[in-house]
Amino acid sequence: MTATVLGILRKFLQLEAASGLILMAATAVALVWSNSPAAEVYVHLLHTPVNFGWGLGVAEASFWIDDALMVLFFLVVGLEIKREILEGELAGFRRSLPPVIAALGGMAAPAAIYMALNWGDPITLHGWAIPSATDIAFSVAVLALLGPRVPQSLKVFLLALAIIDDLGAIAIIAVFYASDLSWLALGAAATLTVALVAFNRLGVTRLLPYLVVGAALWACVLQSGVHATVAGVVLALTIPLRTRYPSSKPSPLVRLEEALHPWVAYGILPLFALANAGVPLAGALTGLFAPIPLGIALGLFAGKQAGVFLATRLAVALRIAVLPEGATWLQVYGVAIVTGVGFTMSLFIGTLAFGAVGEHVDQVRIGVLTGSLLSALAGYAVLRFIPRA
Repeated sequence: MTATVLGILRKFLQLEAASGLILMAATAVALVWSNSPAAEVYVHLLHTPVNFGWGLGVAEASFWIDDALMVLFFLVVGLEIKREILEGELAGFRRSLPPVIAALGGMAAPAAIYMALNWGDPITLHGWAIPSATDIAFSVAVLALLGPRVPQSLKVFLLALAIIDDLGAIAIIAVFYASDLSWLALGAAATLTVALVAFNRLGVTRLLPYLVVGAALWACVLQSGVHATVAGVVLALTIPLRTRYPSSKPSPLVRLEEALHPWVAYGILPLFALANAGVPLAGALTGLFAPIPLGIALGLFAGKQAGVFLATRLAVALRIAVLPEGATWLQVYGVAIVTGVGFTMSLFIGTLAFGAVGEHVDQVRIGVLTGSLLSALAGYAVLRFIPRA
């Protein structure tokens, strides 16, 4: 791995760790606020109509957070995925195979647990994908708290696994949570995507043309029935990582990622947590045993660790993967537990499955918070107290 790639990876891990700590603070504020005498203010703010002008129309504040600002989060995720596949930890079949296998196991097992607990109800079954996601920022933050007790190779393994996990979540959102498709809007989105690909193939390195067409793409996807955040990923995959002519400047992809990542990590994700983590805790323990929250909590805490760990064991046994350098199986198991910290992506999929308001929203939040908290605490304890390699 080149020094440049190592530098980007180290900076990324540090940024995600700090973002995870801020996310924890935003989550705590949301929980305290939504259970305080000012809880009505919290709800009122989320449903306040906001008009940004420029023909964007009027929508509730929660819409602008979940359907507009989160597009930038998915844009950054797409940029990370492309960079990792072409030059990072997912470059090449042998390097990408271990985290891919682990991620697939970690997506399948939680979904199976949720479906088993909600099989008789087609409405609640719609949330089957909620516990399948891993939150990069939160999970990396847990490992960051452990310092050198966790080998760097395991941190990289977790990062690669979480990125693949995000890719799977994006595919699930695009395929399973689309509704009332507009073929006219989809056709316009396809045309704009062709234009973005043409920019790439023609060697366009200025970011402005990509961003202008990307904004139009977002508007089309928003009207198409496919969730608008998918537009961010499509745009990311067309931004050039490599250029035709040698240059001392970073590539367009690296420039855009470095420009957006701090805003997303320190602004958009904490705002999303503040808007989506608030849930009344009165009767929460009793409500936890309803099918939706129980399926999510068990899926994240039990399903994630079982799926990731067993898939990794199988891959090593079949000699298609090796243990991360300097790690023990107990440490791998600890990291597998940490992958159950779903949070951001789980909450996001929950809003797609059941909407931003309604009887199931609080159940989704209780399940995600419980499963993520248990995974963070248990994973930290295992990695903190087991002997090092």
